[in-house]
Amino acid sequence: QVQLVESGGGLVQAGGSLRLSCAPSGRTLSGAVMGWFRQAPGKEREFVTAISRSGGTTDYADSVKGRFIISRDNARNTVYLQMNSLKPEDTATYYCAAYFGPLRFSTSQRTNDYNYWGEGTQVTVSS
Repeated sequence: QVQLVESGGGLVQAGGSLRLSCAPSGRTLSGAVMGWFRQAPGKEREFVTAISRSGGTTDYADSVKGRFIISRDNARNTVYLQMNSLKPEDTATYYCAAYFGPLRFSTSQRTNDYNYWGEGTQVTVSS
């Protein structure tokens, strides 16, 4: 059983930065496609970013492109989401997701492609 644990959320002013971390327990990270999603109150969960097993391929939602950076450190078994130039509309619960399985894609924007999820960490950006 894989458990994903997110950390690093909090309250920040607009224009500020936060770094989220996601560390899985029970399995090594190197075999997984990793993604970050977010969900604001009253809205559907949406794709933020994803990174391939090797880290060589990344994908970003248009809303965060140029501001957010996903990275992974397989030696530390951790995935990071560096969030810069934060805006109030970035306020949401952020979820880490992992796909362990046969190689079907390098990254994915679809929630259904991920088979493990964290419980989320709250990010609040004040104006």
